Amino acid sequence: MSTGARLGILAGIIVVAVAALVIAGGSGDDNKDSASTTTTQSSTTGTTADTSTSTTTTAPAGPPTYRVTVKNAKPVGGIEAIKVNKGDEVRLVVKSDTADEIHIHGYDLKQDVEAGGSVAFKFKATIDGAFEIELEDHKEQIAELTVEP
Repeated sequence: MSTGARLGILAGIIVVAVAALVIAGGSGDDNKDSASTTTTQSSTTGTTADTSTSTTTTAPAGPPTYRVTVKNAKPVGGIEAIKVNKGDEVRLVVKSDTADEIHIHGYDLKQDVEAGGSVAFKFKATIDGAFEIELEDHKEQIAELTVEP
């Protein structure tokens, strides 16, 4: 086996080892909110060996944002069913053409929404059970939050 062939094989082994370390260890960046791309390239003089490895890692998406639209003091599409596990983060946005107070019962969270406006809730689901979300003054249920243990 010629020296050039041995160098080509050695370069290939090194590239595979580096690629395995990159895949096993990630990019070394502790920022889990962004995607990372790592490219390793090796080439040897006197041979035609050129090996490239590319790995892309995408951070997991955050919790879903539930959206409720209110028209004429009624939830568009009916009462929204929101199901989460205890400990999950809950994100809720209510857009309304009706001025009222949005009230999440059980958690006793309240926000006033102006006609044509919207409000956003973000909280941790710490209490399990089923909870009504309503237009308080209109006494109209717009969503049901179910928190499973």
